[in-house]
Amino acid sequence: MGERKGQNKYYPPDWRPELGGLNKFHGTHALAERASKIHLGILTIRFEMPFNIWCDGCGNHIGMGVRYNAEKRKVGMYYTTPLWEFRMKCHLCDNYFEFRTDPKNFDYEVVSGARRQERRWDPESTEAVVATDKATSQKLLTDAMFKLEHGKDDQIKAATTKPVIDQLTDYQSRMKDDYEQNSLLRSAFRSEKKKIKLAEDIDRNLIKKSSLSISLVPETEEDRRTASLMKYMQSESMEERQKRKREEIDERPVLPSSVASPLPTTVMKNLSFHLMEPEKLPSPSALGIVLKGQKVQTEQRDRVSGEGSASTHCQMQPGKSSLSLVMDGYGSSDSD
Repeated sequence: MGERKGQNKYYPPDWRPELGGLNKFHGTHALAERASKIHLGILTIRFEMPFNIWCDGCGNHIGMGVRYNAEKRKVGMYYTTPLWEFRMKCHLCDNYFEFRTDPKNFDYEVVSGARRQERRWDPESTEAVVATDKATSQKLLTDAMFKLEHGKDDQIKAATTKPVIDQLTDYQSRMKDDYEQNSLLRSAFRSEKKKIKLAEDIDRNLIKKSSLSISLVPETEEDRRTASLMKYMQSESMEERQKRKREEIDERPVLPSSVASPLPTTVMKNLSFHLMEPEKLPSPSALGIVLKGQKVQTEQRDRVSGEGSASTHCQMQPGKSSLSLVMDGYGSSDSD
């Protein structure tokens, strides 16, 4: 590295070793523009905000850690420690604020241009460990009674915190065997993972079987109890249903006015009586049914008078539930 540093500097032809270094030869400072006010005792450095502040110029909040180009100068001494002051410009306005070191309190103090945001607490109020100050240490060495009282207070505090310390020690001893605890946790995790995977496989198979495109919720005990009370039973199978329909089609008459069954099947089924005695059955005319033979008889009676006219009688045959037509002179030439 040393030889390269020398090579990176340009020495003009009129330079001679007795003239000194390049900075002295050119009349410049080694820190360049940072030392532009070095004759006034001011050096420009990079300063980091030590705490949160409020700018007096614009009123904005500036957080801790924000960096500025600050002018550093010596303003005094605290015993053998120098006091340094830093002056910088706000990046949000034209206001300048100044800070000064405080070696007595190991802190910084705001001189002007800003207000410090207080975020300090008493260690005793937060139950933090408080270091013994020099005055208390000196009194413990010189005053025996104060030392006795201080020791008594320590004993009371130790008795108060002993249960908490014992509980923490118990917790620590439980977790002493890290391998066993880790093994138990991993075993419980694996068993739970297997249960979740099994439930997902069951749901996936059910969705595929039912051709569903929805997500299933976890099964509960109430769902199992409700499903056990429900029974899905069909009254007849598909083959039985098809057989019943074929039988209905076979029993249905081909022609609505068939002489074999003058009454339609649906009408006979809807009648609220049983065919026990033929004389108790209502006549077709009472049911509003006009048979084809009666119509022919009426037309022939109007055209032909006498005994040769064809007459049609509707007669129920005993022991049968169907009507029969008996026509007189069926073979005559003038009958339809």
